[in-house]
Amino acid sequence: MDILITNASNRPIYAQIASQIQDAILSGELAEGEALPSIRSLANDLRISVITTKRAYAELEEAGFIDTVQGKGSFVTGGNRELLREGRLKRVEELLAQAIKEAGAAEVTGPEMHDMLDVLLDEA
Repeated sequence: MDILITNASNRPIYAQIASQIQDAILSGELAEGEALPSIRSLANDLRISVITTKRAYAELEEAGFIDTVQGKGSFVTGGNRELLREGRLKRVEELLAQAIKEAGAAEVTGPEMHDMLDVLLDEA
């Protein structure tokens, strides 16, 4: 699993890490019970603070994606994938609602929004 950090992003580094690990879990790239790199190891690999990786892992644990066992490390949980997916869908809905609000302020029509979405989906 490769984690890419970009300083150009408006998202904090810990959120970028957590999001990429979530994506790997949801896609099946990381299997149930699989060990994640240690916090210190990931921090060294990414050349970032241990505190930043610790926060990313804490976010993942709070969201139910991983479990941490003191002295052993962090592991992908065997939780309900559908429940985890629901959380991601809720976030997508929030972002779309925000986009609709911005579009309204810019007087973008519904058909124009659909066209934009179609273009973005084609590029994805």
